[in-house]
Amino acid sequence: MSVWTRRDFLKSAGITAVGVASAGPIIVPSRLLGAYAPSNRITVGCIGVGGMGTANLRVFMSNPTSQVVAVCDVDAAHRENARQVAEIDQSSSYNDYRDLLARDDIDAVVVSTPDHWHVPISAAAVKAGKDVYCEKPLTLTVAGGRILSDAVKRYGRILQTGSQQRSDSRFRFACELVRNGRIGDLHTIRVEIPGNNRENPQTWPVQPVPNGFDYDMWLGPAPWQPYTELRCHYTFRFILDYSGGQITNWGAHYLDIAQWGHGSDATGPVEIMGQGEFPKSGLFDTALRYYVEYTYADGVKVILKTAGQGVRFEGSEGWLFVNRQRLDAQPRSIVESAIGPGEIHLYESKNHQQNFLDSVRLRNDPVAPAEIGHRSASLCHLGNIAMMVGGNLFWDPEKERFVNDSVANALLSRSTRTPWSL
Repeated sequence: MSVWTRRDFLKSAGITAVGVASAGPIIVPSRLLGAYAPSNRITVGCIGVGGMGTANLRVFMSNPTSQVVAVCDVDAAHRENARQVAEIDQSSSYNDYRDLLARDDIDAVVVSTPDHWHVPISAAAVKAGKDVYCEKPLTLTVAGGRILSDAVKRYGRILQTGSQQRSDSRFRFACELVRNGRIGDLHTIRVEIPGNNRENPQTWPVQPVPNGFDYDMWLGPAPWQPYTELRCHYTFRFILDYSGGQITNWGAHYLDIAQWGHGSDATGPVEIMGQGEFPKSGLFDTALRYYVEYTYADGVKVILKTAGQGVRFEGSEGWLFVNRQRLDAQPRSIVESAIGPGEIHLYESKNHQQNFLDSVRLRNDPVAPAEIGHRSASLCHLGNIAMMVGGNLFWDPEKERFVNDSVANALLSRSTRTPWSL
């Protein structure tokens, strides 16, 4: 009996994108998948291969269930470095992500671009029949997130948001303790994230675009601006045209955990109040310091502020704090308890990228699917909007619109350069 490839199996079983979406999870017996020979591995294309992109490339390269077969980046130096790391030939190295997506031998793509490209590339990928692992924040706007999440469902694809704290046992256990009432009735969640870690340039040179860098493609849907190296690569995150500052950087991680512990993954707050300090001059225009209060329909408040890193859940019988270094509580007995068999057990993932690959193979939701990534990113965007507009804003989490506030609603989406509209 010949060894079937993943695509052969899905084709013979009559599993189409529509079928997957309507039939629910499909469990593929391991005997049908055979050993992870190259013909059985999930083929991956990496789009955006700078620092985080190359780190993701190495992870998927080292996984025996996946094979990186193509790379894409608008920076020729990044692209060539990634090509050599992946040990693929020049014909599988692309400047334009659309050329990579046109290949029918690629099962999944890893999107590690600047934030303003996450939704356009991910939406194009799912329409092209690819599954997607996309770095956080999943979106640049609330409206874009809704478009992407709906597209993932419509085309029956798998999308994993790169919110890897969902695959960390410390965060999962903390959220299970809160969800199972160990701190009593939850009333407040305090989220601390760091401020900007780059000095804001007050003057910056207009520079010639370096050879091998497709700057127009890097800008993509964002407004045209003259090139300066300070606009691109890591520091893009401090410019609102491309990102949302540390609120969308670190906030996307810790606000995500706040919602997981609260049990509000599929919804959002009903009221937001924000106060922020924005630069009065300089290239960077995202908030320097921030204080945002989100109030949910059940009365629970999430308070986001500039400080350290972590989430503190406060209840009627104690508190619990969690970040990437520690888990603490008062009374201490809270973190020494175990989650019983009859209690709430949250989705368990021990490896974020492996969880994505398993979901691609088995056609079930990963631990951080598109809808969760969209809702977590929306909290970040709502915080930025509240700081910009000021006052108390009332939010309808079902319609995903502000109530009777045309100014705030105008900030839920952005105009895009031709031809990059969604």
